[in-house]
Amino acid sequence: MSVRIDDTDRKILVELQRDASQSLDEIAARVGSSKTPVWNRIRKLKGAGVIGQQTVLLDAEALGFEATFFVLIRTSEHEADWQHKFLKALRDRPEVQEAHRLAGDIDYILKVRVKNARAYDEFYQALISEVRVHNVTALLSMEEIKSTTMLPLKALIES
Repeated sequence: MSVRIDDTDRKILVELQRDASQSLDEIAARVGSSKTPVWNRIRKLKGAGVIGQQTVLLDAEALGFEATFFVLIRTSEHEADWQHKFLKALRDRPEVQEAHRLAGDIDYILKVRVKNARAYDEFYQALISEVRVHNVTALLSMEEIKSTTMLPLKALIES
């Protein structure tokens, strides 16, 4: 379903990205509208799939997940069966927060969040026991400088 998104919709989306727990009254006041039209627009955006799952952001370090690894994977396997098995292995592992198939020398990059290096090694050993990979390089993030789930919608709003 295709939906046309105007500046008011974008302003609503900016507010929801900033804080989805706001009341309709708060969102309406911030975007210069009233409650009912804002609610109708949010319903329309949800129905069109523009707004997906709503969740909360947890502090990984406060919960003991102190290590983030970026895992670069090269494979010599490109058959559909291998790819299906590999993707299933990634989806079955909650440590994998993101997985991307890349163009270039590296085939996949994973963002893996674990408690520590030992937990990463357990993840690694389990993964390579399920699927063959040609080369794996793990890079430990020393410091998270920026992380966001927010899209740069303000740049699309006409002034």
